[in-house]
Amino acid sequence: MTSPTPHPATAVEPDNRRWIALAIVLIAAFMDLVDVTIVNIAIPSIQRDIEASTGQIQWITAGYALAFAAGLITGGRLGDIFGRKRLFLLGIGTFTVASALCGFAGSAEMLVGSRILQGAAAALMVPQVLSIVHATFPVHERGKVFGLFGAIVGLGGVSGPLLGALLTEWDLFGLDWRLIFLINLPVGIAGLFLGRVFISESKAPQALRLDLVGVALVTLGLLMLVYPLTRGHEEDWPTWGFVSMACSPLVLGALVAYERYKARKDGSPLIELSLFKVKSFSAGIAVQVGFGMVCGIFFFIWTLYMQVGLGWSVMRAGLTGLPFSVATSIFAGISVQQLVPKYGRKVLQAGALVMGTGMLLYAWLADRYGTDIETWQMLAPLFVIGAGMGLITAPLTNAILSDVPREHAGSASGLINTTLQMGNALGLGLTSVVFFGVIDEEAGPALIGGEFAAAFENALFWVAGVLFVIFLLIFALPAKAQAGFEGEGMPPEGEPGAVPPPAGREAVDEQRTPSVT
Repeated sequence: MTSPTPHPATAVEPDNRRWIALAIVLIAAFMDLVDVTIVNIAIPSIQRDIEASTGQIQWITAGYALAFAAGLITGGRLGDIFGRKRLFLLGIGTFTVASALCGFAGSAEMLVGSRILQGAAAALMVPQVLSIVHATFPVHERGKVFGLFGAIVGLGGVSGPLLGALLTEWDLFGLDWRLIFLINLPVGIAGLFLGRVFISESKAPQALRLDLVGVALVTLGLLMLVYPLTRGHEEDWPTWGFVSMACSPLVLGALVAYERYKARKDGSPLIELSLFKVKSFSAGIAVQVGFGMVCGIFFFIWTLYMQVGLGWSVMRAGLTGLPFSVATSIFAGISVQQLVPKYGRKVLQAGALVMGTGMLLYAWLADRYGTDIETWQMLAPLFVIGAGMGLITAPLTNAILSDVPREHAGSASGLINTTLQMGNALGLGLTSVVFFGVIDEEAGPALIGGEFAAAFENALFWVAGVLFVIFLLIFALPAKAQAGFEGEGMPPEGEPGAVPPPAGREAVDEQRTPSVT
């Protein structure tokens, strides 16, 4: 598949309203990023209030990730076909409605369904953000825009847990956890009305066709794997669950066969299979899936460990995470600006080892101090984990894309974002095995804290193991990524938005036409 050639960036007429439009789409991106991280901190409060089962609380987060992953590439193509502004407004409007449904959910089933709708809405909204920027800003201004976008990404990741803790702890109007969703309403409504006025419409001159069969197959294949994982523990691992998981690879195999047919038929498959012939890209996608699993497991069990196992308040749990957030931000900047240009993929490997070491240190401390562990004793492992994550996340996308032919950069970027979300959903499903699976639910209230601490320790060993596998996979990435490729943070026409370069890297090659919860 060859992506249509975009119009030269120099032909873009600057829109006098472009900076207001940028503010609108960046606020929407921030809202999505915060919504991904804000929920975990409130999970224990949600579970108590609506009496959700362990499987249901897993699906509150996994459902969002799965819907987001399944619709991400199609959302980008819909914008290219029907208009980026139109799809952005549809996405932010639906996201706002879904947030209201989440906030007023009276049952676990309604909350899970609303979260799935929210993820699908994000899949319509998020890919349009960078596409709108691409169509609105001339090349010489995009470096500044990339910097702003990188700052928003960092701020969204750092502020989500603390904001969730504040909103839940304040319990304004007796809404408790519901405010973490309802706060999206004024933001979404403002974005909807302002977007209609200040965002200019744009479409791709030669947009790729939709691949709804591909979307259905990838969604079904993942659902057949993730759903039995989340339900298995509660239902004592029934036979149908193992049958479903065993059949999942068959569905994914059918997806590969159909994508080959789709490529021959009209050149617009959902997944560009030729990309997987590039060794570094295949290994990088495996790294993304593994890293998504690490994040899905760790952030979910971490808040349960602190609030349910240790009995800490939501505010104490939120503040405990600050060293992690600060370390991630600091080392992300150092990684891209200073370390990667000198040491290449060794920085990514160091990040995986540092992060894994932090997990093992955390497990050792949890075992040593049990339920008597204090916040200050967690500072060191959390800082180490955050430092490792910062070393990996910022330069990873560029390393994966480095050997990808430029005409496929957009397809590759879409797959990178999608597989990260898929890994996240899979990791959340695996918590039934590595965390809930080792908790004795018959233990009385006096012993349940110890059970959660032991389960947390067990899960951290599994996470450390995945990080070691990631360390090995990174050997397949280029020793040093091609200089300047990260400037191609925009998608080519017909593909969803790619992950932009991190904040601070504002030099954009003006001779190139730019090409992700």
